[in-house]
Amino acid sequence: MSQYFEVGERVLWNPSAGVSQVFVRAADSLSQLVDLPSGLGPMVADECELDIEAFSRFIDRLACRYARSTHVILRSLMEGFVATGMVLVERGGGELPAVRSSSDDPGIAALRELSRHHDRAMPR
Repeated sequence: MSQYFEVGERVLWNPSAGVSQVFVRAADSLSQLVDLPSGLGPMVADECELDIEAFSRFIDRLACRYARSTHVILRSLMEGFVATGMVLVERGGGELPAVRSSSDDPGIAALRELSRHHDRAMPR
């Protein structure tokens, strides 16, 4: 069984139910870290609607927090989620202004590279 992350009628990602549950729960946890709503709606009939503006702000803030952190474990726990979120923002037509303005930051560059890898592994 799979679930769908969507913006309107556009499917951004179609992961398995287990992967979807981990992603949604991680979003809930990380939203508390940066004190922003995730922008993910509830999973209804195997579909989750993204508020792309709120989700983009959330991912942008997380990416900046990741880049500023020197805590190895925090960065490790965040990086997979943030890279996956960056793919969803791009697919959904959102913007990551702080990420774009920090393009020469090594942490941001690493997230971009990982997001390219994730993009190839994320079915629609």
